[in-house]
Amino acid sequence: MTTKFDLLVVGGGILGTFHAYHALKKNLKVALLERNSVPQGATVRNFGQVVPSGMDLKWQNFGRESLSIYNELHTQADLTIRQNGSVYIASNDEELQLIEELYEINRNNDYESVLLSKSDCIKKYDGLRSDYCKGGLFFPQELSVDSADMIVKLHKLLQEKMGLQIFYNTTVLETNEDDQKCTAVTAEGTEFNASKIIICGGHEFKTLYPKVFNNSDLEVSKLQMLQTKPQGIYSLQGNILTGLSVRRYESFSECPSFQKIKSLEDPNSFEKKYGVHILFKQALDGSVIIGDSHEYADAKNADDLGYDLNMEIDEFMILEAKKIIDLPTYEIQRRWFGIYSQCKTKDIFEHSPSANIHIVTGIGGKGMTGSGGFSKFNIEKIYA
Repeated sequence: MTTKFDLLVVGGGILGTFHAYHALKKNLKVALLERNSVPQGATVRNFGQVVPSGMDLKWQNFGRESLSIYNELHTQADLTIRQNGSVYIASNDEELQLIEELYEINRNNDYESVLLSKSDCIKKYDGLRSDYCKGGLFFPQELSVDSADMIVKLHKLLQEKMGLQIFYNTTVLETNEDDQKCTAVTAEGTEFNASKIIICGGHEFKTLYPKVFNNSDLEVSKLQMLQTKPQGIYSLQGNILTGLSVRRYESFSECPSFQKIKSLEDPNSFEKKYGVHILFKQALDGSVIIGDSHEYADAKNADDLGYDLNMEIDEFMILEAKKIIDLPTYEIQRRWFGIYSQCKTKDIFEHSPSANIHIVTGIGGKGMTGSGGFSKFNIEKIYA
């Protein structure tokens, strides 16, 4: 390659793509290097919801910035984005107390939310069981996306409208920096030169800097998800998060009653063992996605999690889901798992092997929600 770029981004998932986007907005010449024909990792295997309401205050602010960015981009191309909001459904008095406390926190943060009575929820969400629901907290600004379609369409938009150069099926085996430039060398021996390199892909990080990777505090989470067959004329609007989500999501840990309520939980329950909380989201084809679970291992031992699906987890999730919403069909057409990496001690992994080569990864379950806003902040920091 004789072309020199201002920035090379290694890893074409949502975190890498938004770093490229914000660099393009600075009128920089950017290349995105993606090892697969389309992204295959956490970006396309997640639940597909943009929910700042579930984040702590720092990441909620990044998420709120992401909402604006998604909406702006969606005016330029259909990115599968639906602004149907998110709702947290409380199943008992403890969870009802938590959603009321979160409502007050968000009112103080000027983030719009609406408390829903039991009857409001039953009217709004078809099939929601009255013996489960005690009330809800609705966030009208939040989004649903079909992740696998969205990232492909976003790549195309950035190529056509902003001049992003994307190189698919391009595996980077080496990055280095000298006095004049940064260089990325591919498996085919091609050299890409740039002023800066940002490495966002976890696989690429492991390949390029194995010692740093193995000594990092990264862990990986394996999440199982299910997709029903299309539900006919049935319609379920938005992201439906339920009692176990209320007990799990970071935002609720800021509620005054959270620690006491958590202390009363059974530490040996199935949902604790496998980190299960029940979410629903209707896909564009009318099917409903149900999730999810969480199993953890140190990143260097990720293979310990295995490549199989634990049917006991799937069956538990279906049984729990049936207690919450009466869907026309619970016949499953698809089962899969996603893997994402996160830090044990920090909210994201950042390391610079040299002055102009930056590793940014391990965003965990915050990727779809937080990447737009965080990447804007990080590009500003890197180019300050």
